[in-house]
Amino acid sequence: MDSLKWLLPNLTVPTWIDITIAVAFCVVGWLFQHFVLKKIITSSVTFLKNRQRHFQATVLGQFNKAIRYAFMSAVVVLSLSNLLKVFLFTHFATKNFVLSIMVFFAFKGVYDVLHYYTKKPLELNSDEEQNVLLPFFLRIGKVLIMILAMFTIASFWNFNLNGFLTGIGLTGVAIAFGIRDTLAHVFGGMSVALDNPFQIGDWIATEDQKIEGTIEDINLRSTLIQTGDKGLVYVPNSYLVNRPIYNLSKREKRKCELFLYVAAENEEETLRSALSTIHQQIHLHANTEKELIHVYIDELYHASYRVLVRFYVATNDTAVMLNVRQDILFVIRQVVQDYEIVLAEHPDECKLEKK
Repeated sequence: MDSLKWLLPNLTVPTWIDITIAVAFCVVGWLFQHFVLKKIITSSVTFLKNRQRHFQATVLGQFNKAIRYAFMSAVVVLSLSNLLKVFLFTHFATKNFVLSIMVFFAFKGVYDVLHYYTKKPLELNSDEEQNVLLPFFLRIGKVLIMILAMFTIASFWNFNLNGFLTGIGLTGVAIAFGIRDTLAHVFGGMSVALDNPFQIGDWIATEDQKIEGTIEDINLRSTLIQTGDKGLVYVPNSYLVNRPIYNLSKREKRKCELFLYVAAENEEETLRSALSTIHQQIHLHANTEKELIHVYIDELYHASYRVLVRFYVATNDTAVMLNVRQDILFVIRQVVQDYEIVLAEHPDECKLEKK
């Protein structure tokens, strides 16, 4: 107790009865916040959700812990005030500490709300189209909330903020030179957000084919991509903005291209009729684009022709495209059998056999 005399000069030695009352008050306060206050907040959240006030319900739900922790802190301070016979809420030596705790929990509630919407931005954005800028602003908001909380609490203790800010300004320049690469990634992230070339859930590929997969998350420094083998790759944003990106999810149709090698001994009329039949069968398929069908001989070799079969499938679904491709392959095989077309080996395979 003597060590606290400098802080609270009028401090009296508490009795065992005072200690018991203080502990009992804390226990009752904990039980109240855990079984009553928590239930009130949960019921209020449910009520707001039933009234279609989802934003208010989410905010109150995220403030749940902050409210209960602040209440419990107030209970502890009241218990100590009764124990020490000093009202700590207004005493000049302790009021700043109590205020700092309350401000901390208030800012923590705001931080929890921003953190929740950072993980689930679509719940805040009512538009069907995802807004890539929203997660960036929410993350920046979280940083600003932490800085504002720090400055607010520091002001209670008469901390010299001007000198602190001056020091930050001087050291910030030096730090900027040391984190140039990180800043490049951050500005790359801002470029991704502003240009909006892709969104979470899109399937993208770089021009060099080194990166291909589905966008899982976009943040200030990097983009998380799930590759075809279900691996997760963190790609720096500066890498993505400095090369062409194909957004494969934006395609409305998929190209299928097949090559068929036929022997030069086949009659010209027979080949023309067979190619015409293949063209007609592709045109009749329900999932092919009718205006973009090419079935022609496009290469001549020593003892064979190369037949190009190109068509487009009206889908962006890979499974649907492969199913249509399979149908057309079966059609080609049937046409080859019906017209008794003699097939030829691939020219490269012939060269290997001669060697």
